[in-house]
Formats: sequence, structure tokens, C-alpha cells
Amino acid sequence: MSDKPYTTMLNAGIGMIDETKILLDLWKPGMNNGELKQIALQSGAFPQITARRLKNLIAECFRPRYVVGNDKPAKYLKFLKETLSSREFNQLLFLFTCRESAVLYDFVLHEYWVAYSAGKEKISNQDAWEFVNRANQTGRTSQSWSESTLQRVARYLTSSLADFGLLESGQRVVRKILPFRIDSRIVNFLAYDLHFSGLGDNKVLSHPDWGLFGLERNDVLDELKRQALKGWFIVQSAGTASRIGWQHETMEAVVDALTRE
Repeated sequence: MSDKPYTTMLNAGIGMIDETKILLDLWKPGMNNGELKQIALQSGAFPQITARRLKNLIAECFRPRYVVGNDKPAKYLKFLKETLSSREFNQLLFLFTCRESAVLYDFVLHEYWVAYSAGKEKISNQDAWEFVNRANQTGRTSQSWSESTLQRVARYLTSSLADFGLLESGQRVVRKILPFRIDSRIVNFLAYDLHFSGLGDNKVLSHPDWGLFGLERNDVLDELKRQALKGWFIVQSAGTASRIGWQHETMEAVVDALTRE
């Protein structure tokens, strides 16, 4: 569970997949919010969005999700956008969005995958409301949320999971749970991303980010062993201890290798 307080920032853009792709094309390192907004308005790529709405999308969604950590998420996404499939690209957007939004991160871990593992077929807005209401009552929210805010955040949680392919899409109060499996190139990206963040091998394997894709430590180990056959890793495992030989020396080299896989 994330230590960050739950906020309503997810409300500004939900998954924001199409908008993100356009903004990545327009974005350059060093741009501030105002510069990106002005270029986006001049591009004509957002004819149905007001200037104020676009400002909010950039300030509350695009920048906190992707223009963080020396702009690395945005740089990697911009580089990979034309190489990855839509599903692979959306999985990276899902990862970075969950990292930014603690309420979404925890909802995926503790509600979506729990329901999936229990064999449930659907998740409703009521399920999401109960989750955020418990969070509100136990002090997880950044401030006390009103009933209207609880309902709004609940709707945005289920809508976000629909955008990212975990739940069925459409205007629904009850949504079917869809099969959701991490793609192999995203396995490689995430493993190296965690490795270059300074984590040891065993902490990489047990990191909660894998749980966003329904994976536990042994599942991750199996995935890395499969990718080892393609030359991405050297994996040695005995009992509860594992050692990983990392075949790329920088994340930039990893991203480059992903475009050639």
C-alpha cells in the first residue's frame, strides 16, 4: 500500500491515453506547463478542449505522471511510442499513472486483483465507493472528502481501469473484469526500471509494482527466466534467494533494445 495520501487529481484526466500520445509528440525536455499548453493550442490537435481544460490536463495529469524523475517517463514513452503496440504502450501509461495516483495504485492491488483472484466477474462503482469511503474514514485522503467527491472518485477509478483495459469500457455502473496480462517487453522495462532505481535483485522481484499486473514474486521470477532465454537477463535461483545478471548497463540501452526486439 502506498504511503502517499489519496488525492482527487485522477479526476482531471482519467486514463488520458489519446491526449498523452499527442502531448508526447509536442513535448520537449525543459518545457514548462505554459509552453506546452501554448504549443498544444496552436497545434490544433485539441479542438474540443478549452484552454482551461487543457491547462488542467497538463498540470494535473501529464506532468505529474510523466514529467518526473528528470523527465525519464516522458522521454522513454516518447522514444517507444512508435515501437510498442497499443496494448504495450498503454501498460506503461498504466504503470506511471498508478505510481502517481496512490488511490488508483491501491485500488488495483487491493480491490481489482482481489476480486479477480476470488473469481468475481464484475466490479461496480459501488465497490469503488466502498473502497474510497473506507480510505476517507481512516484518514488516507489528503483531506476529508464530501459524499459527492467520494462518488466522483469512485467513478473515475472504474473509468481509469476501463481506459487501461482492466475493465470493460462504456458508460456503466457495473463493469466486467477483463483478462489483463503483462506483455514481455513491459516485463523487461519494469525489471530494469526497478533495478536502475537502486534496488537489489530480491527487492526487484518482490516490488509491489508487479502487483499492478497481478504478479507475485514467484511469477516475476518465472517471467524473468523466460526473458533470460532471449538474452535479457541471467537468472540464478536457489530457495528464497535469487541473483540476476543484468545484461544492459543503462536504462537508455534497455529502451533502445526494446525498439529492436
